[in-house]
Amino acid sequence: MAILDLANPTRFLALSARLLPWLFAACVVAFAAGLYMTFFVAPDDYQQGATVKIMYLHVPAAWLAMMCYSVMAVSSLGTLIWKHPLADVSAKAAAPIGAAFTLISLITGSLWGKPMWGTYWVWDARLTSVLVLFIMYLGLIALWRTIEDPIRAGKAAAVLTLVGAINLPIIKFSVDWWNTLHQPASVIRMDGPTIHPTILWPLLVMALAFTLLFFVMHLMAMRNEILRRRLRTMQLQAASARVGVATSQAAE
Repeated sequence: MAILDLANPTRFLALSARLLPWLFAACVVAFAAGLYMTFFVAPDDYQQGATVKIMYLHVPAAWLAMMCYSVMAVSSLGTLIWKHPLADVSAKAAAPIGAAFTLISLITGSLWGKPMWGTYWVWDARLTSVLVLFIMYLGLIALWRTIEDPIRAGKAAAVLTLVGAINLPIIKFSVDWWNTLHQPASVIRMDGPTIHPTILWPLLVMALAFTLLFFVMHLMAMRNEILRRRLRTMQLQAASARVGVATSQAAE
């Protein structure tokens, strides 16, 4: 099956139905392995103690918050440039998931920051830019709910999504551009990771588990949105048919 074949909603529904059980099983296995490595392989930090375990939830959630928005940005290009019929479905389905990951990142970061920094929140560049990302997610969700026509809503949201994508490099490089409480990047670096393998591998496995969870939820949300739009179309057709019958009866 070619990639372009997935532009057909019926084919997408059939393929996603076959993929979802395997993705779900892989997600469960990855989470089981990641949690085991987090609690029984990864050591406590010599300064932070067991509090450092929050990292294995906070960091993957932060990565996925940015990845979800990246998926929305690419989908927005598909909506505006390539006119892919499922592009706006993908973007709309990813928005609540991205908002959830961003909220998890903010909450776990605050819980981690209190014992480490002595406060739940500071207005540094990294925290502020992630909060802006969360607000952008909420704004896009509200936009989709405000405009009833999904085609018009998809185009408007695509423009706003692409404008907001400028925030992604700000989040990524904020620790390098400004003086923040966050440490510089220690995993995704040009010269390779700088953290010990006993910490790195559990973190990567948890990141894989979160990524698989995103794909499971995203495919399910896309399926629901396609079915919702089909139901809306049938309701509009039924309403139009009733109006046509009423009009013809009145004419008689």
